[in-house]
Order: sequence, then structure tokens, then C-alpha cells
Amino acid sequence: MWSICISQPTFSFHLELQTCYLIIVTKKGIFIASLFCHPNEKSWEFAGVGLGAGFLCLFLLGYKSYQYIQKKRKSIRKENLFRQNGGYLLQEKLSSYGNGEMAKLFTAEELQRSTDNYNRSRFLGQGGYGTVYKGMLPDGTIVAVKKSKEIERNQIETFVNEVVILSQINHRNIVKLFGCCLETETPLLVYEFIPNGTLSHHIHRRDNEPSLSWESRLRIACEVAGAVAYMHFAASIPIFHRDIKPTNILLDSNFSAKVSDFGTSRSVPHDKTHLTTAVGGTFGYIDPEYFQSSQFSDKSDVYSFGVVLVELISGRKPISFLEEDEGQNLIAEFLSLMKENKVYEILDGRVAKEARKDEILAIANLAMRCLRLNGKKRPTMKEVSLELEALRKVQSSLEINHDHEYTTSDTVQECTEESMPLCLELDSTSF
Repeated sequence: MWSICISQPTFSFHLELQTCYLIIVTKKGIFIASLFCHPNEKSWEFAGVGLGAGFLCLFLLGYKSYQYIQKKRKSIRKENLFRQNGGYLLQEKLSSYGNGEMAKLFTAEELQRSTDNYNRSRFLGQGGYGTVYKGMLPDGTIVAVKKSKEIERNQIETFVNEVVILSQINHRNIVKLFGCCLETETPLLVYEFIPNGTLSHHIHRRDNEPSLSWESRLRIACEVAGAVAYMHFAASIPIFHRDIKPTNILLDSNFSAKVSDFGTSRSVPHDKTHLTTAVGGTFGYIDPEYFQSSQFSDKSDVYSFGVVLVELISGRKPISFLEEDEGQNLIAEFLSLMKENKVYEILDGRVAKEARKDEILAIANLAMRCLRLNGKKRPTMKEVSLELEALRKVQSSLEINHDHEYTTSDTVQECTEESMPLCLELDSTSF
């Protein structure tokens, strides 16, 4: 409650009096009362002080009211965006999973703090999915925050379904989704942070930088095939990735593969074999059959993986616009060389040096089957995964045998060197 006294001179009975107006400001309104008081020398000074204090109180009251209104507007806007981005639908679907591990719903402020308000120093990359920033949660967990591009309203339910599905996936070779934020204009996704960049960066190095070993390439191929096979056959609802390529395969601190970027992925009911969608993906990795029919199936992911296999053994990109490459198409060149039994001409230098001939031929033949124009004639990702695992086991057993032979030959040589003086001794004593 505040009061202001405003003086006004009046004359009554030849005596100069003062009319004082007492202004009382309460939550219920403003009340004014008039009082008569005796004049004094400092009446005008008191009136000025009172008037100033009154204006100050009114200003503070107005400022607080403005802050309250702005906060209320911001809260209403967040709630509208949350509803618009499918927040309530997501909460309903997540709660139906019971005690399973669920994706967390982050607030916009939490992610702003974690990325230092999306500082340029936290910028990690940009692509068709949007922009990625590095962040740190209050518990110290390092994360990658993806600011998605605007999605159409009719895709909200599909987006929510994908978040729910990915939050349930627990595969060592698939990037873990921690949660999302739906209080912003476009949804934000929060993934685990993978430190060693993309597979593309490690197999397309220039300036004589060391590239991945053949053993690492074969292991990564096995890991990616296993992850995609899991999505197709073992997930609660089959998932088509729709954009398999080396830039969407991340490498962790141990250089193990992590399949990422599910921005264009789609879940498929068990009773359906394909999706009819607008053609999406990356040029050079798109299944020609899908490109013509707009029908995406699990075999379309198989085709894209076949392109990745060719990249792994050649160290080259599927489409190159560099002058020295004369815009050549890697897949067309690979298939042509396979027909002529000249696949060795396309091999990466380190692969040619480290891989055995039978390994190269096995991978090349598998890639060729994945790249068949007729999708029905391609193997499934489960079959691809099993073949690669078998090949890797053979590689491991041969390495063990090779190490065993090397150790055995060293032991024999040592024994021979030790026994030679004894033999000479025996020879000298016998004569």
C-alpha cells in the first residue's frame, strides 16, 4: 500500500488551510481521500517528495506487471509449440512403454545452457537434417544437439513415432538418442556425442594422412551391417534408415561404428514390405529402383550399403566432380572392372597392401550382389551381416594361426641355436 499527499490551498473563514489528497493504491483499486491540514513552511517540499515516491511506486508496479505479462506470454507460446510439435502425443506414447528407458523431454533453457546459447565454438556440422552443436548436460554427459529443419505439420506424428522407437533402441552400433525438446520452433534432438568424426573423413583422407587399416574397415563393415540388420529384423517395429552413407557412420573413441542421422528414417508396420514416399536420400547412394518407383524397401538400404562397401575398398567417393576424376561414377566403374576381373585397379593403396586376395574378392562379390538393379535379387541385411561376420572370423583365425606359426618358428630357431654348441661338444668327445 502506498500513499501520496497532494497539497492544494483553500480559503475558509479568512484562514489559509491545505487540502491534502491521500491516494491509496491496493490490489483492489485506487482510493482517494481528501483531508484538511494546517499549512507549514515545508508543505510544498513534502508534497514533492510524496509525488515522486508515488510515481516511483507506480513505475515499479507497471514494470512488475509488464514482466508478469511477458512471462505469461512466453509460457503460453512454449505450451503452444509443445502441442504443435506433438509433445502431448509423445508423452502419451512414452508412458505406454512402462518401465522401459524413455527419451527425456528437455526444456529450451536446458539446451541453451548446455550449448552456451548455441555458441559458434560449439558448432559441429551442418547437413540436410539441420545443424549440430556440442553440449554438456548438468551431470557432465557430453551430447550432440541437433537443431532440425522445419518439419511439416502432417509429419509430426511420424516424427513422434520415430523418437519413441529410437528411444527404445539399445544397440552398441547405433547412436543413442537421449531425448528431445519440443518447446522451440523446430524440434531439437539430443544424441550421445561421438568424438572421432565420420567414416567418410577417415577413408577419404588427402595429403598422405594415414587412413584406416584393412582390419578396421572390415570390422566397421560388420558393425554397420549388424546395426542395419537389427533395425530391419530385430527392432520392435522395423525401421528403414533411408540414408546409409559414410558421413552418417560415426566412429567412437575405439573407432567402433555408430550409425546415426535418422532424420529421414521411417518405421514400417510388420505387414508392409515397402514405403511409398517422395524420393529422398543422398545422390550416389540412392537405390535406382526406388528412384524410379518411389517405393522404398529394406533392399533399398542394402543398395546403399553396397555403395559403402565399394567406398571402403576403394577409398573413393561414389560421385566425384574433381578435375582429376573427370566426374566419374565409382559404381559404374566398379561393376565394369568386376566383369573384366580387374577389381584390383580400383583398390585403395592400404587395402591392396594389407588385404588378402580372397578377402578382396569376397567383399567385392558381396558388394556386387548388393548393387543389383533388381531389389528382389539382392541379399537381405541379415544375410549380408552373416557373410561379413564369417569373413571376419576367417581373418581372425588366420591371424591367430599366423602368429602361432611365427612363434613356433622362432622357438625352433632358438632351440636349434641353443643345441648347436651341445652337438659340437658331443661330436668332439666322440672322437
